[in-house]
Amino acid sequence: MTFEIEIGGRSRTITVEKAGAGVFGVTVDGRRCELDAARVGIYGLSLLDRESGASREVQVTPSSVPGELLITLDGRAVACTVNGRRSRRPGPDGSGSAHGEQAVIAPMPGRVVRILVAAGDEVAVRQGIVVVEAMKMENELRSPKAGRVKEITVVPGTSVEAGRVLVVIE
Repeated sequence: MTFEIEIGGRSRTITVEKAGAGVFGVTVDGRRCELDAARVGIYGLSLLDRESGASREVQVTPSSVPGELLITLDGRAVACTVNGRRSRRPGPDGSGSAHGEQAVIAPMPGRVVRILVAAGDEVAVRQGIVVVEAMKMENELRSPKAGRVKEITVVPGTSVEAGRVLVVIE
């Protein structure tokens, strides 16, 4: 399976092929390696490079923005768009591709640190909405569309589980 992934404005081509039980051939921009992979929790993966013996743990969680994932590796969290060229981007007027009410959800268990908007506020697509601390990292969750904040379901200090609705945008 081949993916186009965009991280920090840089596009990469990644191919993943199953090579055995828990073993995958992974090619990143033409460079291939074999990895042993094991699931750790809901969103975690433990990866072992079979050639070098290097081991890494990575968290891959859904973001509040459609088509985007939050990747956490070595204590750093970055947003990643998968197959971004196939995803609808904001139009020239700045409107997002999401239609109807959209929920901003917690991508992983954590604690709400700050709410950056109030009910009734107008927001732009990808505008910061709420900050959640998870694994000692603060993650700013963004609006999936331009619209109005309909509802805020949490307050700062609230502990949240993965998938909990934090804010609703209409």
